[in-house]
Amino acid sequence: MAKKLYVGGLSYDTNEATLKETFSGAGTVESATVITDRMTGRSKGFGFVEMSSEDEAQKAIEMFNGKELDGRSITVNEARPQEPRPRQGGFDRGGRGFGGRGFGR
Repeated sequence: MAKKLYVGGLSYDTNEATLKETFSGAGTVESATVITDRMTGRSKGFGFVEMSSEDEAQKAIEMFNGKELDGRSITVNEARPQEPRPRQGGFDRGGRGFGGRGFGR
């Protein structure tokens, strides 16, 4: 079963091809993604690598955590599920609209 890893501390110059090539030293890389800012398209300095097995993922953590990639020391560990974030702005779903102020009351 594939195992997803978090990779932090990436250089803004690191791309998905570099990430995939680097981590292939630990085994089969199913996917490699560098997270980018929607507005600027610039890397946010972290990404995810999906290794094909638990053993390969553990090997990648041991091989690359704390090591240098593109001039930066990277952090590699097991990815955790994304935590739900609170809604930002917009209308609430309480039916009153306008942020729940209840205009005219």
